[in-house]
Amino acid sequence: MLTPYGRSTILKTTIFASAIAVTGLFFPPVSRAVLILSAAAILGFAFWFFRDPERTPAETGRVILAPADGRVILVEERDHPFTGSRSTLISIFMSPLNVHVNRIPQSGRIRHLQYHPGSFKMAFDHKSMEENERMDIGIESDSLKIFFSQVSGFIARRIVCPLRMDEAVEAGKRFGMIKFGSRVDIIIPQGSTPAVTIGGKTRAGETVIARW
Repeated sequence: MLTPYGRSTILKTTIFASAIAVTGLFFPPVSRAVLILSAAAILGFAFWFFRDPERTPAETGRVILAPADGRVILVEERDHPFTGSRSTLISIFMSPLNVHVNRIPQSGRIRHLQYHPGSFKMAFDHKSMEENERMDIGIESDSLKIFFSQVSGFIARRIVCPLRMDEAVEAGKRFGMIKFGSRVDIIIPQGSTPAVTIGGKTRAGETVIARW
């Protein structure tokens, strides 16, 4: 299935690709074929990029799920005002080839929601987590608090996050996306044990990244 977050982009891409294909009809056979194939490739990539496969959590219960598809590029201890001292940061890099729909890592209520304008450094540069455009999200449940950020990258310059303050959210459910390559940084509190290591692959709403 396709994500509704990509409808406007898919519509614009369809119009653009159709214009290329129609233009190709007025060219000689070889040029016509190149233009039509190019239009098909552009449209095919748009549909493929905005794919939104169903996901089932690998485990339920006292677990924290990956908020994004990608590769783990950082796991380190750090203090944080929302989650407390000796929390753990887990950073997931999303390449343009990954599914870009984000999912809720832990059930609870939205207690923090803040958009930060910023630069557009490469997403694998760890400075990007503080300097790039991002949306910070904090979730609180009866048992724990977690904090995570949708961070735009050099290519990704469009964050989609329709969440609202005090909204109840459920682990594994879709909540937004970052378009065209980016990262998600998630901070889990002391007492939670990371279940991933640097280099590991994650699937949003499916991979367990920590247990508590």
